[in-house]
Amino acid sequence: MFEKILIANRGEIALRIQRACRELGIKTVAVHSEADREAKYVRLADESVCIGPPAVRDSYLNVPAIIAAAEVTDAEAIHPGYGFMAESADFAERVEKSGFVFIGPRPETIRLMGDKVTAKKTMVEAKVPVVPGSEGALPDDPDEVLRIARDIGYPVIVKATGGGGGRGMRVVFTEGALLTAVATTRAEAEVAFGNPEVYMEKYLENPRHIEIQILADEYGNAIWLGERDCSMQRRHQKVIEEAPAPGIPRKLIERISERCVQACRKLNYRGAGTFEFLYEGGEFYFIEMNTRIQVEHTITEMITGIDLVQEQIRIAAGERLRLKQRDILFRGHSIECRINAEDPYNFLPSPGRITQWHTPGGPGVRLDSHVFAGYTVPPFYDSMIAKLITYGNTREQAIARMDVALSEMIVEGVHTNIPLHRDLMQDAAFKDGGVSIHYLEEKLSKAGK
Repeated sequence: MFEKILIANRGEIALRIQRACRELGIKTVAVHSEADREAKYVRLADESVCIGPPAVRDSYLNVPAIIAAAEVTDAEAIHPGYGFMAESADFAERVEKSGFVFIGPRPETIRLMGDKVTAKKTMVEAKVPVVPGSEGALPDDPDEVLRIARDIGYPVIVKATGGGGGRGMRVVFTEGALLTAVATTRAEAEVAFGNPEVYMEKYLENPRHIEIQILADEYGNAIWLGERDCSMQRRHQKVIEEAPAPGIPRKLIERISERCVQACRKLNYRGAGTFEFLYEGGEFYFIEMNTRIQVEHTITEMITGIDLVQEQIRIAAGERLRLKQRDILFRGHSIECRINAEDPYNFLPSPGRITQWHTPGGPGVRLDSHVFAGYTVPPFYDSMIAKLITYGNTREQAIARMDVALSEMIVEGVHTNIPLHRDLMQDAAFKDGGVSIHYLEEKLSKAGK
């Protein structure tokens, strides 16, 4: 096992990784920007290194500074968390060439799955169902692009091959709008991802967003740890997640999960990973694979009792998976609400000093957060300040506990989206379960918000 790990991230995930390390008896190094100097996880770390000014490009994306920090502190491994460089094959490669262990998949695996076109081809070969679409990137010939769209059938969605996080995609309902949409998406993809290639898929009109969590070691062992429903989202950004997914037959979940495990073995995958699907009409359609820990890993931990971050670390240290598929038992239901420092309805960020911070408690309540009273939410990073998670023996109990927990949580000094979450806990469609990915935006639109 490692003696010291450098955590190349910030916020709640940096604290989450730090806690996992401390429980395993591993020392931690926190890297931070000047804006995060007073953060809780920086103070709690065994060592800390400032890697640059507040701007992301000068700090958390500053690869030479991160590598240098690992060198001067004698760290053995680097955990990237999520976001920033967690899915950068170039970063993983640089880490390993510098003599450190990257806590995640091999660089070539990240590169393969990071390109949406090659990822889709790989899944087809592994017999994982995919959304009907173009075979590879779209050609430059306009007539051929139009033909491909006609074969797929409108509406279609144009996506950047290097995209992610809801960026670099455009829905097209008519042939007259297609070529302009393709050109615009290519231009945006070039700026955002440095890769102008785009591809096309059938646009599913009312799907749910379901994902499957997996763990795999470097010895060919792989297991699945259940599904999560992440359909409550806005502009492709998740707002609420839950596990298990309500209303989907268990046999379907087992079948698609086994295919994901088979794909992992085919890929020689290493570490934690998530297969993301659209689910409509009783069918699953692969959309992408996240080669990292997910924000919503917490709810899987709640229903399985397995610490996914510790398992990541053990796998990276060269240990075999300690668990077989038969060891994975699913109990109860869990829900996660992402608490953001933003206006609850127009979603504008709300940085500033938190003057009051009162957190909820009680049976089945978990809060993952780096925030405290007096903490200043910086304007430079993602607006998420906490993840509120509840667990219940039933879905109804998990919702009831979330409703109570939200009512107890007090955050003053900045705006938060807690009012939106409280509204959703009382929403009839959410309570019934199985809303589509468009539900929240349609709800807000009808309410004039």
